[in-house]
This record gives sequence, structure tokens and C-alpha cells, in this order.
Amino acid sequence: MSIDHPTYRAAAVQAAPAFLDLDAGVDKAIALIAEAAANGAKLIGFPETWLPGYPWFIWLDSPAWGMQFVQRYHDNSLVYGSPQADRLAAAAREHSITVVMGLSERQAGSLYIAQWIIGPDGGTIARRRKLKPTHVERTVFGEGDGSDLTVYPTPLGRLGGLCCWEHLQPLSKYAMYAQDEQVHVGAWPSFSLYVGGAYALGPEVNTSASRVYAVEGQCFVLAPCATVSSEMVELLCTDDTKRALLQPGGGHARIFAPDGQEIAEALAPDVEGILYADLDLGMISLAKAAADPSGHYSRPDVTRLLLNKTPGDRVVPFSAPGVEIEGDLDPVAPTRAEASG
Repeated sequence: MSIDHPTYRAAAVQAAPAFLDLDAGVDKAIALIAEAAANGAKLIGFPETWLPGYPWFIWLDSPAWGMQFVQRYHDNSLVYGSPQADRLAAAAREHSITVVMGLSERQAGSLYIAQWIIGPDGGTIARRRKLKPTHVERTVFGEGDGSDLTVYPTPLGRLGGLCCWEHLQPLSKYAMYAQDEQVHVGAWPSFSLYVGGAYALGPEVNTSASRVYAVEGQCFVLAPCATVSSEMVELLCTDDTKRALLQPGGGHARIFAPDGQEIAEALAPDVEGILYADLDLGMISLAKAAADPSGHYSRPDVTRLLLNKTPGDRVVPFSAPGVEIEGDLDPVAPTRAEASG
């Protein structure tokens, strides 16, 4: 008996966002979705917080200075169920393509670094959040919870995602590997910050993190990565010091196979475009024959992972027996369980 393994073309975006302009960002996203589908892609991954762009202002000066951008960033973050979200879902449906969108998610008064996995029918496969915003990201974004470390069965294989330095958190990675992840979308913002001054933030470390993820998890890794446009630099870098801290370009999108080899032709760091690779999920068994860290290459008698996947709802209404709750504390915001579909 032979098993038919999914074989298809996948795409990773390397492009600058329409910074702080949600409607223009959705327009650009739809154009990239259409382009990828026209080139035969069945899956497309977008960079971290590509809608409405990564908040570079948090790295350039004090929180007080950055407050001038906060309201605009908040207002242009995506709300699920909004007309902008509906347009993205319609684009996925029109072009019969699975979309993994990187976004700043707005729910009520809070923002979250998120990935929205939209199926080729336009339906939601998953809405996940970055568990722990990195460093000064915590001045803007809230946290996800254990339900966000989930791998989802799809016709394209078992699909999952993480954002940026979640790929440097060993236990989070292991939680994903243990769910038999086959295709992973690792979203990155750009590697154009503190160039020459903070090696850990540069392309050498972070593209290696994507490659290591592919080898450790024996899965395909799409690593979409944004670029920083000259318009973004002009807006954010108001003096020579800031211009030295944030450089244009910084795009280092990659696609890796389960054995770690790079299988898409990379673009120059300042070039916008889409990377393509043909995935054959049959390759995964060859990689796992050598090492399956959550299977035959594990030692559960020595080390094990405790994973709490309970949604982290901030308010859980309940009542004593015989007492009914009237109304809803927040009729707009769904619970985390509802939001995850």
C-alpha cells in the first residue's frame, strides 16, 4: 500500500507593510495573495504584525516619545469580524489559497501579536497570539496562552505557526513538534534594527533559528520577513541617532525543508517580492528516520513537557446554583475558546 502525501507550492512574503494604514495594508495583502495564487501557490505566509506594520518606534526612543504613534497604531490594528477582515477572508476564498496573516490584533482596548490562519474557503482555521511579547514589545502588546501552541490538521498537512523570538523558546517549540507539525509558518518583522550593534537581532541568528526549527521539528518552514521602507524610516527616524538605529531593507525571507536545506531562492534584503517552493510532505518521514525529538529520539523517562492549553480568558462568568446571569460582561469580545474557532 502506498500513501499519497500532499505536494504543493508554498509562498513566503518579503515586503514592506503599508505602515499605520490598515486599509492600504489589506489592499496590498490582497494583491500579494492574488499574485501567489496566480503562480500556483496553495499556501502563503505573511511577516509578523504585517498589518499595520511592526511598531519600530518602541525600539527607537523612550515610551513617552513613542506615545505619539500609539493611537494611530491601535486604530489601524485588525479587528476580527471587521470589513477589513472580511476582505482578507474573501480574497483567500476567491483564490482558493490558505493564508497565514501576521497582524496586530485589536480586541477591545488591548493589542496582540497574532497570526490568522484562513482556509481556502475563507473560513478561519485558527487565530493565535504570541505567548510572550519580546522585550519592549510588552509596552504595546498583551500575551497569548497555551491554546496558541496548537497544530491544525488541514488538507495541506498539519499546519502551525510562531512569531519571531518564539523560535528561541525551546519548550514552546517542543510543544509544536510534539503535535506532529508538518508545515510551519515562522513570521518575522525585519532584520534592520541596531545593525552592527546587536548581533542577536540580525539575520544571521534569526534565519538560523528558522533553519534549526526545520531540522529539530523535521518540518517545512516558511519564514516570511518584512522589509522597512524609506517612508517608514522618514516617519520614525527624526534624528541621526534614530536613522542609525533603523535601516531600510532588512528582508531575509526563507523557506527550509525538513532536513534544513534552503529550497527557495532568496531575495536581496531591500527587494520586495514572494519566495516560492514546492513542498513534498513525503520528505518528512526521511528526516524523522534519523531523529524525531518527540518520538523515537526522545527520553520521556528523563525529560517531559507539561503543556497547559486552557484558554486564558480574563473574565469567566459563573453563577451559584439556581442563579442566572443577566446580560453579558462584554458582548463584543469573544472568549479565547470562541476566537480560536
